Amino acid sequence: MRVMFASILSLVLPIAAFAAGSGNTSPPKPVVKCEDGQVYEKKSKTCVDAKDSRLTPDDRYQAVRVLAYAGAYEDAQVVLAAMPEYDDRRLTYMGFTTRKMGDLSGSMTFYARAIEANPANILARSYLGQALVEQGNIPAALTELRAIRAHGGAGTWAEASLRTAISTGQTFSY
Repeated sequence: MRVMFASILSLVLPIAAFAAGSGNTSPPKPVVKCEDGQVYEKKSKTCVDAKDSRLTPDDRYQAVRVLAYAGAYEDAQVVLAAMPEYDDRRLTYMGFTTRKMGDLSGSMTFYARAIEANPANILARSYLGQALVEQGNIPAALTELRAIRAHGGAGTWAEASLRTAISTGQTFSY
């Protein structure tokens, strides 16, 4: 019984713990609803422009994560526009939001650029694999799953979510 429970936890916890590349174990919750193109800045406790110099890249990525989880993909892309254009994390999230807005072909271009910039970007590989599952291309999705593992991603949310998508056909919205 204890072994079975541990086995179940080993499948579930990586998904919860690494959602959207984060170490958070729960879905993101917005602190404050900001206007389009703005991000909540913790120190000043105000909404500021996504390009504001007080924001760190992690502040911006957390805002993107919150917006994407809420389904506000266009708003997430406004924040992403404030990020360095060729940063592999930006390209990964551009691919994710583009895919969720219905442009599968456009998302594939972003994922390919993210992986070209950083072949060890396991989140981009996971989202690419999930897009491939949506297309019904399971062999290519399995190739991405193997690449995630080869880059040290075994046991991460990226690996677990793609493995789940391949086995169930259900992809993730965060």
